[in-house]
Amino acid sequence: MTDVSAALHDPLAEVAPPKRRHGAAAWAAWIARRLGLAVLTLWLVSILVFLATATLGDPIRAILGRDYNANPGRVAELEKLLNSDKSVVGQYLDWLGGLVTGDLGTSLASGRPVSELISSSVQDSAMLVLLAAIVMIPLSFIVAMISVHYRRKRPDTVIQTILLTMAGLPEFVIGVLLIALFATSVFKIFPAVTISSATGHPWDNWKVMVLPTLTLVLWVSPYVSRIVRASLLEVIDSEYVELARLKGIPEKVVMRKHALLNAIVPGIQVIALQLAFLAGGVVVVETLFAYPGIGLQLVDAVRNHDVPVVQALSMIIAGVYVVVNLIADLLSILLTPRARTAISS
Repeated sequence: MTDVSAALHDPLAEVAPPKRRHGAAAWAAWIARRLGLAVLTLWLVSILVFLATATLGDPIRAILGRDYNANPGRVAELEKLLNSDKSVVGQYLDWLGGLVTGDLGTSLASGRPVSELISSSVQDSAMLVLLAAIVMIPLSFIVAMISVHYRRKRPDTVIQTILLTMAGLPEFVIGVLLIALFATSVFKIFPAVTISSATGHPWDNWKVMVLPTLTLVLWVSPYVSRIVRASLLEVIDSEYVELARLKGIPEKVVMRKHALLNAIVPGIQVIALQLAFLAGGVVVVETLFAYPGIGLQLVDAVRNHDVPVVQALSMIIAGVYVVVNLIADLLSILLTPRARTAISS
């Protein structure tokens, strides 16, 4: 019970380097453990993805339709691409081997290599998530700090009411509201759908990026702001912050060097979680705005029973989730004074 209670009260309990080790040995053990967990997680996800795509039905029959019985040559060609003549275990091992070596297979719908087919979509989605993160992270901290500055006063009440309201709205509702407000008869400022050239990228025209980016920002910022606010309030009421005030240190310095620095670790953890959600949330947002990223492509692949594309995009989203959380754990350790002390000892 003591260990459980300590873990609940210590946000670093799950990410701190192993005890009874020091310096490089502690870091080596921690990195090895985290990488091992990341690989294990991705392997389990790969099993789930492979089994889930098997429930889409016979992709060959779905693609060929009425020509399924009339075109045995095409059926044999597609079966060879999917290794349908092998057992389920054999198919999975072949697919996993290709995944590890970077061979994502061939699209059943277009006949092109999957890696070539999705490369542009991955870039477009990465840019969308990056823009949302660039806006979301500082905005969340600024809102949290303003709320803490006016705590128990009317501005704090107004901010918390708005955040709670926004936190209860799904991303597609936020997107529809933004379209109704900024892309229709109210304020026709930005396009409601993404229009880009076949060889270009959406960000070539900055206006088409505004509404999808704003949708993602408004979707995740309220939760991040509330967590950072709670962490700041806990730190501000702590003894060492009160001691800093008693020493005559200005309030702005106390907030910046003492409160914010110690509250940033829980903020990093929740930001990492929200960035991982963004990787999955782009599916809805990109479909809503017809944004040519992995979300829209994933929906089209599921509709077309394009199993190799569905598998590749699903694993990319899972990989982003694992990598982002791994980086967040590393930053949490580096930004924690007691962790740095343990490393140097």
